[in-house]
Amino acid sequence: MADAAHIPEEAETRAKWGAFAFTPVTKKLADIYIGRYPAGRQQSAVMALLDLAQRQVGEETKTQGWLPVPVIEYVAQYLGMPYMRAYEVATFYTMYNLGPVGRYHVQVCGTTPCMLRGSDDIMAACKNRGLVKGATTPDGLFTLTEVECMGNCSSAPMVQINDDNFEDLDYDSMTAILGDLADGKQPKIGTQLPGRHTVEPYGGPTTLQAMVDKNHDYRGEY
Repeated sequence: MADAAHIPEEAETRAKWGAFAFTPVTKKLADIYIGRYPAGRQQSAVMALLDLAQRQVGEETKTQGWLPVPVIEYVAQYLGMPYMRAYEVATFYTMYNLGPVGRYHVQVCGTTPCMLRGSDDIMAACKNRGLVKGATTPDGLFTLTEVECMGNCSSAPMVQINDDNFEDLDYDSMTAILGDLADGKQPKIGTQLPGRHTVEPYGGPTTLQAMVDKNHDYRGEY
């Protein structure tokens, strides 16, 4: 992909990450995840362990984290599986970063529902903040990626920044979110529309009014 993160040279990567190993805290979590699978199926924990490894790299680099090849090799060895099988998982899911990213990984959904609801404005807000697809800002703060559907179509357009979703965005709210992050503040997570909680109809229900009136609360709270 043209906007994929740059992957460092192998010699550089191995020099820095060749001795990677789980910390005691990460190892404890890894063994818990592995223990959830029956004997002979422990390799099924590969997704969880790759995520743990990426988070550990993130803690060490003060970024959102990524998976250098030696780290993927370590996870494969930990699970007793061929490296290529772990690599196939890491390259299939966009939740894994194959190259270094910034402290905040801004993933903008560009699939049809978000596009129709204004994802171009979200990309414009990112661009005007100095973000470029597939690149990290010079200060190491932001990496911008365009991704496919992340399942928030009812509150499109949306972005995922690290572990948090920001929904019902427009140019101004996206600009404000990036500004807050740059200033070290925590922006509001989730929908950015006032009075909306999740993905209930904005402004109130339009169908099943009799059921709504009976239960008093269209969110299902009795």
